[in-house]
Amino acid sequence: MSDGFILAADNLTKEFKGFVAVDDVTLKVRRGEIHALIGPNGAGKTTCFNLLTKFLPPTRGSITYKGDNITSLSPADIARRGMVRSFQISAVFPHLSVLENVRIALQRRRGDSFDFWRSEKALSAFDDDARALLADVGLDEFERVLASDLSYGRKRALELATTLALDPELMLLDEPMAGMGHEDVDRIAALIKRISANRTILMVEHNLSVVASLSDTITVLARGKVLAEGDYENVSRDPRVVEAYIGAGHD
Repeated sequence: MSDGFILAADNLTKEFKGFVAVDDVTLKVRRGEIHALIGPNGAGKTTCFNLLTKFLPPTRGSITYKGDNITSLSPADIARRGMVRSFQISAVFPHLSVLENVRIALQRRRGDSFDFWRSEKALSAFDDDARALLADVGLDEFERVLASDLSYGRKRALELATTLALDPELMLLDEPMAGMGHEDVDRIAALIKRISANRTILMVEHNLSVVASLSDTITVLARGKVLAEGDYENVSRDPRVVEAYIGAGHD
């Protein structure tokens, strides 16, 4: 895109039976950046994220990705275009090994079908690529471990590997640090920083120290509206932002 923005929302609005959850939000995500969407509880972050990733239709407004209007497209359509979402709750197959989980995600390279019944020989063609992705997320020593036996933080790393298997240009991360201890937070933050080297990331995140250390640009929502935008230093000093967080009793 000539203007440098990979994703843009214009006057995005979502109403639920008279309640305005997202109110005339305009947002631009610059290619190659880590962009955080933050705000106190009830600010509309999740609804906005669901609109951007097409899990909810907007009441009004438009969404543009790589210069194309994607407002009416489905989540599957935008995933095929390189815009992939990772969910707040870890989404892996618990009774498959770590390697098998990534291998299934890689099947997209041969089409849209996830053929669990294909022969081991056919599926093993994906092993080298799967192992490379596991190395990228620090799970190369765990390839034969069942996903259900991983620690919570490593399950999230596995989920990132399966997301990366779809080769996204834009990754949308929904609270990637939710429920993690300090050690896992540090590991996943370092991982996100590393994988952002050649892609764009938009994330919703409550952990403000993570937001401060990772984000190039931050958009603050409050009561469904954009309250402030900029880098962490400027946003954190904005009196409106301070008031919104204190007023919401947010940690």
